[in-house]
Amino acid sequence: MPPLRPHRHSVYRAMALAAAAVFVAGGCVSNPFKKQEALAPPSLEPPPGVAAPAHTLPQASAFAPPSYADVDGPKLEAALVRTQQESQVMQDEIAALRDQLASTSSQLAQARVAGMPPGAADKPPRTSSDGGVSTTPVVMQSAMTQLKLPELQPRFDGAVVRIDIPADRLFDDGTANLLPEGAAVLTQVSNELERVYPGHFIGIEGHVDTEPLQNASWTSPHQLTAARSAAVFDFLTTRTSMHENQLFLVAHGANHPLVSNATSVGRARNRRVELVVYPDRAAATETAGR
Repeated sequence: MPPLRPHRHSVYRAMALAAAAVFVAGGCVSNPFKKQEALAPPSLEPPPGVAAPAHTLPQASAFAPPSYADVDGPKLEAALVRTQQESQVMQDEIAALRDQLASTSSQLAQARVAGMPPGAADKPPRTSSDGGVSTTPVVMQSAMTQLKLPELQPRFDGAVVRIDIPADRLFDDGTANLLPEGAAVLTQVSNELERVYPGHFIGIEGHVDTEPLQNASWTSPHQLTAARSAAVFDFLTTRTSMHENQLFLVAHGANHPLVSNATSVGRARNRRVELVVYPDRAAATETAGR
């Protein structure tokens, strides 16, 4: 007689019961038949000492419009009016400065055309301290063009006229001895000055260069220039019609060069005697008929 075979359903049932028994006996926590609990959402709060991520921080408004709730309306209006008044004052001052600049520019343009300083034509002749008449600068400059001194070049300097005479044409080298040619030059210059500037004060100013003195008679450049100025003074007061009360002497030494003393040409130009014509005229010479 063949052995009995167990029923298929009975076998499956027995296997399921055995597996459940194994899980229970082994204490398995990952029971596939157990329903899992829902997980809690993660916390975004950082642990102590750790900065929170930027995207988790509350976002501030990019621009907060100002509040005018506390603004005093009358005060604000008064401040606005005061600002407008100050602006108007500044505009008026700017307009006045522009008018003044335009007037000055116009005078300067007219002066350039006429060849005289601005406003010089409006200045009346003035009286010197000793009673003589003082000529205006514009008259002095205009009269300078009447001087006939072809070998010399008179120049206008502020309010005076300067005539530079090379010392080499007046004196022997390193001396105050007047040459015959120098006497002729001084005679020509004095005649022209008396014709164009009669009775005016004239300064006799001596200059030298920076080269060491070759003549042992002079211990300093000032002594040499003083001696040369005195020689010109003596000649003008004894050999020309000029009067001694309209002349005065100045010894500059090498203190006022016209050009650099670095070259021989420059040094020769700096060795000179300047006859400086001033706008004032001496009262005594006018009384004498000059």
